[in-house]
Amino acid sequence: MGVKAGLDPKQIVDVINAGTGRNSATEDKIPRCVIPRTFNTGFSIALLNKDVRLCLEEADTLGIPMVVGTAVRQLLSITMATEGPDADMTETVKPLERWARVEVGKSQSERV
Repeated sequence: MGVKAGLDPKQIVDVINAGTGRNSATEDKIPRCVIPRTFNTGFSIALLNKDVRLCLEEADTLGIPMVVGTAVRQLLSITMATEGPDADMTETVKPLERWARVEVGKSQSERV
């Protein structure tokens, strides 16, 4: 959303990391793999999808609703369908970029 609004992705990550939103994705994966468009964490969408599926199955067995987890599973399924099961987990950004008609790693003048 920030990139669509014209903000620099590096600055967005810096602001998030300066507050309570800091996490391994904003500290490592987004700056190292998404912004430079390398998509190389070494963990595939298929493996991540399996892990999320197993979590959701266990939650279902325990009768615990996992609303956000279900949305994550949907995004992973879409990414596997569009990017392939061997795609890197950081490529989950690609369907979101297509929907928003932006590319996170591009400068303002290069954006779609």
